[in-house]
Amino acid sequence: MIDSPSLTDAVPVPRLGTREYLIVGGGLAAIALAGWAYMFYMAWAMANMDKVEMWMPPIATATWTAWDFFMLFVMWATMMAAMMTPSILPMVTMFASLNKNRRSRQQPYTPTFIFVAGYLLAWTGFSVLAAIAQWPLHTAGLLNPMMDSRSYLLSGLVLVVAGIYQWTPAKDACLVTCRSPLGFLMTEWRQGAMGALIMGVRHGIYCVGCCWALMLVLFGVGVMNMLWVLLITAFVLVEKIVPAPGAFRFVSGLGLVCWGGYWLSLYFA
Repeated sequence: MIDSPSLTDAVPVPRLGTREYLIVGGGLAAIALAGWAYMFYMAWAMANMDKVEMWMPPIATATWTAWDFFMLFVMWATMMAAMMTPSILPMVTMFASLNKNRRSRQQPYTPTFIFVAGYLLAWTGFSVLAAIAQWPLHTAGLLNPMMDSRSYLLSGLVLVVAGIYQWTPAKDACLVTCRSPLGFLMTEWRQGAMGALIMGVRHGIYCVGCCWALMLVLFGVGVMNMLWVLLITAFVLVEKIVPAPGAFRFVSGLGLVCWGGYWLSLYFA
């Protein structure tokens, strides 16, 4: 059951002190940096198979095992943590600020890491689905063992879909929520540890709804193409803070559709 804090509980929202902000920001940075370190190592190892032993997806004719699927899931879950954790700093600091206010009033409060855990749990669920989607792309030979696209059709379709999704009401609704930390917490507030976990999951679901199509672009440009992983991460950050999100969504969607249309024209040529 939602137990929204009253306005006197939440407004004015106290600012976090320097030490508190460093703890919150440092915790998120540690999660993101650990994910990036793993991703860069994996990319390096895949390019240097003569130096280290590294898991790679089986070739199209090989049999996939449970271990292959698990490693694919781990890759996606780590990548989502690395890419998405930086973008939730405003939401997490707002959650911590509300908790600080409740604590100062001797009201029940919940550790911030539980909210973050719920957020990452939502992206873990997306990672399962992404791994399931990638599996048949390898078996069909549309992705090579380096996880690069072998198909103009695949690359074109995912780019066009991502571009069109930028213009949809669903994208708009999810992005508005992601850009409004206080509004989300005021309407979704729940008490206790389970409440914080549920809030984190619900916010994560909104973020998945906002960014899922952008993540699928990696199927078209290379799942382990670290340049594009970095660019999409930056894109997600900018999209949440840019002053004119509607114009940004229109232009970015148009660019993706045109790019995808180019690849499709090569396929049908």
